[in-house]
Amino acid sequence: MKKQLHVISDGKLSLEVFAEIAGKVAPFADKFHLREKNRTSRELYEGVELLCNEGIPIHKIVINDRVDVAWTCKTGVHLAFHSLPVHVVKTHFLDMPIGCSVHSLEEAEEAAKQGADYVLFGHIFRTDSKKGVPPRGTGSLQALKKAVEIPVLAIGGIKPEKVPEVLEAGADGIAVMSGILQAKDPVEAAKLFSNKLNAEGK
Repeated sequence: MKKQLHVISDGKLSLEVFAEIAGKVAPFADKFHLREKNRTSRELYEGVELLCNEGIPIHKIVINDRVDVAWTCKTGVHLAFHSLPVHVVKTHFLDMPIGCSVHSLEEAEEAAKQGADYVLFGHIFRTDSKKGVPPRGTGSLQALKKAVEIPVLAIGGIKPEKVPEVLEAGADGIAVMSGILQAKDPVEAAKLFSNKLNAEGK
């Protein structure tokens, strides 16, 4: 099964720039997450339009937290600890793909029990976005992967050279922010991640 590469917006770039990069790296990525905590629902809606205008199909777009925008745009939704519970979203939006961020084995088991389609677990390695917070490491990832049957994606400080280690621990894919969005050449970076994921995963 192909290993997934999810590209997550970092809230630093304009939505126009994120969409432009997404359009260029689309051949190598499976999903694009609009993770924009400070934007309005209207701005997120416009962000989806920008992505679509760059040729990103709607099934590749994921909205973080905002179920209303995801439902309106017919995208997937990705839930955080402060979002609506998975089972509530599942009950009211039967066909909506649902991902969930988790930070422990217990949270992953609960998300799976409630009907999440996949979980995002991290942070795996040290990362500037989580300064002072110890990384969870690949050992925790391996234990979590054994405990749940849904796909587990790893996030946090994952550089291309770390991909084999993450796959070794059982990850079904990875999510990347700055490793692609802040790279000198985002297309080359995305291509490298994709090659590493699927060369190692065969």
